[in-house]
Amino acid sequence: MKHAILIITILLIFPFQLATAQKKWTLMDCISYAVANNIQLQRQRLQTENGRVNLLKSKMDLLPDLSFQSDGRLGFGRSVNPVTNLITFEQNVSNSYSFNSNYALFNGFANLNTVSANKFMLKSGIEAEKVATNTLVLNILSAYHQVLYARGIENAAKMQYELSQKQLFRIRKNVETGRESLARQYEIESRSSGDKLSYTIAANTTSQAITTLKQILELDPGTEFDIATPDIDKILLTDEGFNADSIYNIAAETLPRLKAINYELMATQKQVASAKGRIFPTISVGGAIYTGYYKVMREDAAIEQAGFWDQMKNNNSQAVYMSLQVPLFSNYANGRNIKLAKIRLNDAELKLELEKNSLYTDIENACLDYNRGKDEFAAAQSNFEFNKKSFEVVEKKFESGLVDVTDYSAASTTMFSAETEALRTKLQLLLRRITIQFYTTGDYENMVKINN
Repeated sequence: MKHAILIITILLIFPFQLATAQKKWTLMDCISYAVANNIQLQRQRLQTENGRVNLLKSKMDLLPDLSFQSDGRLGFGRSVNPVTNLITFEQNVSNSYSFNSNYALFNGFANLNTVSANKFMLKSGIEAEKVATNTLVLNILSAYHQVLYARGIENAAKMQYELSQKQLFRIRKNVETGRESLARQYEIESRSSGDKLSYTIAANTTSQAITTLKQILELDPGTEFDIATPDIDKILLTDEGFNADSIYNIAAETLPRLKAINYELMATQKQVASAKGRIFPTISVGGAIYTGYYKVMREDAAIEQAGFWDQMKNNNSQAVYMSLQVPLFSNYANGRNIKLAKIRLNDAELKLELEKNSLYTDIENACLDYNRGKDEFAAAQSNFEFNKKSFEVVEKKFESGLVDVTDYSAASTTMFSAETEALRTKLQLLLRRITIQFYTTGDYENMVKINN
């Protein structure tokens, strides 16, 4: 009975382990994992959290401060008796307690502008986090399509090798029966050997492409990894066109790469206002509560002195005040801060203009590449269909002995090249379309997804 339970347990666990080990990663699996676990993104999130802390700190600076202070003192020699306000030379013990609070009524709105600046810096950090996420996703998209391309070439090379093996098998049978010469067998063996080499190289290229994608995902060493290959033939490419100006107008409003810099520009404007506020007078109000205890260290003085709690009550005093501070001279500290804030403002303005120009260039090139790529793909697909039919004719003639191995090899090589070029142009066009549509959304979750 125990053996039966053990066997059943193994049978139940083994299929589960096998299914886990053979899991294929879809494109969205790769993106979701990377977004959740990428180290660089985690560091960027820490920067965003740092912005939240800075914003909270600047808001708290608007509130009054409150402090408690206490001290104890053992006096020798000449001192002032706080009870009688007379000079005494007797040894004494004193203890004081106080609460103090201060609030800045006006400081040139420096604190308010600092809060606004930190709000914009936090928004800029959030958009910067999106930029880092989108950059990672685009890298994964590129690597994922590179795997698809490499695997497509591998499959085509494998098919070529299987065709040559099929012909080699037929030729060997014919040589055995005397219907074909041994020289013809050597020729097709040479062709088959070349196809095997091409297939081996293609398989190694696919392995390298998968490794590159795995490295981008930052998977643990030793983790089994492979992608779920979609049916590339079912990927539809529409005959739509894109205009760079219309795409840019949408991208300028949606892309986080422009939003991040624009928020940074707004933050620097508030930083300039905050720095200018430091040259205005500061008006503050405050209050304090004070009490204390005093005792002369003399045996006959105990009767004359009140107890601790009585003194704490009797010695209690309060005060409120208002202060005005005018910054007449600050060793150029305020002037320096204003100057640096203006420099950062000018730099942010130039950075925004530079990023706009760069974005328009990227979009223009992407649209041109896509529009040109449509023609390339149509031509490559047509060329592949033509060469495929041509090879089928040559293959039949070769099997009938009407063409030699050289013509057969040339037709096979030409069809292989046409097939790989059709695959390259199709995947390249798909990736360009995804990139352009990303420009119009600004978020990877809205980008086109390959059907798995």
